[in-house]
Amino acid sequence: METRLRADSAKTISEHEQSILIYDFAEQIPKAFSFSNVDAELVSEGNGITTGSQALKVTTHSKENFYTSIFIEPEQPFDWSALPNFSFAFDVTNLGRRSTQIFINIFDKQGQMHSRSINVAGGSCKTYLNELKGEFLKGGLNYESGFRSNPAAWDTPFHYATWMWGEMNIDLSAVAKIELSIHGTLIDHQLVLDNFRVIFTPECNPDFLKGCLDKFGQNALVETAEKVHSEEELLAVTAKELKALEQGAMPQRSRFSGYTGGPQLEATGFFRTEKIDGKWSLVDPDGYPYFATGLDIIRLANSFTITGIDYDHSKVAARSDDDVTPEDSKEKLEISQEAFDSAYVANQTRRDFFDWLPSYDDPLAEHYSYMRELFEGPVDRGEIFSFYSANLQRKYGQDGADYMGKWREVTMDRMLNWGFSCLGNWTAPEFYSNDKIPYFANGWIIGDFKTVTSGDDFWAPLPDPFDPVFRERAEATVSQVKAEMQGSPWCVGIFIDNEKSWGRMGTINGHYGITIHTLGRSDEESPTKAVFTQALKDKYGTVEQLNQAWGTNIDSWQAVAGGVSDLAHNEAQLSDYSMLLELYASEYFKVVNESLKAQLPNHLYLGARFADWGCNPEVVRAAAKHVDVVSYNYYKEGLHPEPWKFLAEVDMPSIIGEFHIGVKEGFFHAGLVTANDQTERGEMFEDYLNSVIDNPYFVGAHWFQYIDSPITGRSFDGENYNVGFVGITDVPYQPMVDAAKRVNGGMYQRRFKNAKK
Repeated sequence: METRLRADSAKTISEHEQSILIYDFAEQIPKAFSFSNVDAELVSEGNGITTGSQALKVTTHSKENFYTSIFIEPEQPFDWSALPNFSFAFDVTNLGRRSTQIFINIFDKQGQMHSRSINVAGGSCKTYLNELKGEFLKGGLNYESGFRSNPAAWDTPFHYATWMWGEMNIDLSAVAKIELSIHGTLIDHQLVLDNFRVIFTPECNPDFLKGCLDKFGQNALVETAEKVHSEEELLAVTAKELKALEQGAMPQRSRFSGYTGGPQLEATGFFRTEKIDGKWSLVDPDGYPYFATGLDIIRLANSFTITGIDYDHSKVAARSDDDVTPEDSKEKLEISQEAFDSAYVANQTRRDFFDWLPSYDDPLAEHYSYMRELFEGPVDRGEIFSFYSANLQRKYGQDGADYMGKWREVTMDRMLNWGFSCLGNWTAPEFYSNDKIPYFANGWIIGDFKTVTSGDDFWAPLPDPFDPVFRERAEATVSQVKAEMQGSPWCVGIFIDNEKSWGRMGTINGHYGITIHTLGRSDEESPTKAVFTQALKDKYGTVEQLNQAWGTNIDSWQAVAGGVSDLAHNEAQLSDYSMLLELYASEYFKVVNESLKAQLPNHLYLGARFADWGCNPEVVRAAAKHVDVVSYNYYKEGLHPEPWKFLAEVDMPSIIGEFHIGVKEGFFHAGLVTANDQTERGEMFEDYLNSVIDNPYFVGAHWFQYIDSPITGRSFDGENYNVGFVGITDVPYQPMVDAAKRVNGGMYQRRFKNAKK
């Protein structure tokens, strides 16, 4: 006899919710529902019927289609503005084995989006809450917490959706559309949905985050398999791991971690690229085929979290005008005793999160630092502390030992033992002198050069590469990288910059934002605009011919030079937008490449790591002209075939610079891509990496990141994800280690199975 799963339990629901029913599928699929790449039907028996006699069963076609969505669009927008604090809620039953990540995107009539995410475990039936109105949403405690996402501020048996992006507070008087989206996954999903409703929020606990961290930086209220409870336990776990690492590196690896079981090619003494058996590949300095798997952020810079304390700013060293390292990439800023003496509480709510922080005369006080500027967070600037580095001292610093030296040694032993072939991007330069495992170097071009905008500058405005100051700063950046590398053949290649806001596909203003905004500026203020004006002159000759193509009435080229806006975006204009965007991006990559090759001619230029939200075809084509390897950061469950069709046309060696999968176990945010537990996280890591290994254009992939984010958020921007191979106590997640050994152990045989030795 089949057991019908009900969300949480009928008793739990009746005891914990006061709600308003929206949809229950009692008679038919409501007219408000529509589907994209999804099969939908009503079911009257089986798991997942949580109210009434029927529920909605959906099957996604995710293998063939990148996006699969369920849309709810009422004839008249919902007006929920007069309701007390509440959450939009619904029940989900997952009929499959693998968990399903669902993005809940809620739009108001003006198009503002509120986006959260849930992970529905395989075989489970649960109620999920998407809080839309509450005293601790953004504008309340969220500003003071500094987390990317807070947990629910009240006791609930239900599952609280994780904040992702968009507007926290949309117009609740006109909720026009709700989208349940499943995208970027490698498998089809089968779910049963029921009981869409509004649930009123019970009384909140204003101290729900007070004392949430223990002295090791772990969640004080949650038990996990990796959690340590004493320094003695930490030392015992460490001793056990060090014993296991004595097994050493994997077989059939060259000294540079290349594949000795395949063909040996020309040895040039440095890393290079070549096609092997029709597949792009890296080749190590000794001539062996090489595939780059590694972990990013092997450094302490991102391990710090805001404490809520600040100092007299005059007691803190100021940034240098010619600094080439962004604030969030600084390993540590030394704090003077004078600064410590001026300490005061700048944010009491934030300070109360910590069950323990060392006094300033404690030996662990050396793990305090200071952040002089934040991207976003609970304060503008302030004291930060690294529980991770404090735990390294507890583990490896007994009797005054060199704990950082030991950490670097253990880290390299881990990478080799786990089968990784490199240290990924944002590895601390202290690792560059090693002769055990290759690494990737990086630099940032920062300085007082002119900028352009895409209209959606996520991290920062873009540089104006036609400004001579940009070239000067690019050369300064490469000089710094060169000094750190010291001619090492162990450097696979160099990334410069990261996730620039080139423009978002999907709309004209998003795609061509750089061109459109720059055309509206004057030649005098913008070097890029002056180049655009000249390019249009070269193409059309006369302003009359420009007007004929564009359907405009521009008086003269002088008027174009002064700035043109409010264009109609006809076909000729769109063609020119595309031309000018590629012209702009080509100059950026050209300047960087020339700066790099002038000083480091033997090393590979790996581009600027395109985010999937800023990866326009014009910019990819521009990069392909000047880089040795095109780099992409791609946060999905794997290389879904649909968005990567363009690779055949570009035909360039490519690399994944970032990907991750996280778990919301002991954390308040799992990350951008989620699993149900650590075992499944390892399985999904393996599936992702295999999808890269099987793609003939990719030459590697780097997981983001080595170390978990602090549970209370990294200091620069509050990112608080469980995405590390090791936790805050430097204890590895064993399911991730096991998965890495499986996939890394067979990657060369899988990649080069037909290559002749």
